[in-house]
Amino acid sequence: MTTLIYPGSFDPMTTGHLDIAKRASKLCDKLIVAVLANAAKRPFFTIEERVEMARIALDDIENIEVESFDGLLADFYRQRKANAVIRGLRSESDFRFEAEIAAANKMLLSTFETCLMPCRTDLAFTSSSIVREVGSYGGDISGMVPESILKFVADKLKDARLTDLQLE
Repeated sequence: MTTLIYPGSFDPMTTGHLDIAKRASKLCDKLIVAVLANAAKRPFFTIEERVEMARIALDDIENIEVESFDGLLADFYRQRKANAVIRGLRSESDFRFEAEIAAANKMLLSTFETCLMPCRTDLAFTSSSIVREVGSYGGDISGMVPESILKFVADKLKDARLTDLQLE
């Protein structure tokens, strides 16, 4: 059985993340979407919200499981007996960063493999940080996040902006 891991913060999950997950799921028997619970990154959405958003967005794909993890990806990889990690690439700078991370993981675990998957060109400029910025001002994020989580993401971002304005 081939198991791939697609790790990320998914803060929130975007249409780009969804596209990579759908495409990667066709390459394996099981794809684990691993939501990173890394407090150092200071995510906007809680780990529970990010896991739930991923589950909702990916619900129609049978061979995808969503889990949270904390710690080293190499340890998670070994525990899940994975064959490779899938990482999405939007740009040249993403490639450099991902190549460095892949090398570090390979040093930690000799069996660690990384597959880099380019994103669709129409999604190259979609990122979680752009979604958070646009959504916090009430902008249209409908093309940036999966339809199934759009209302939740938009409402939470707008509510946070209104709370910030009230505190000023």
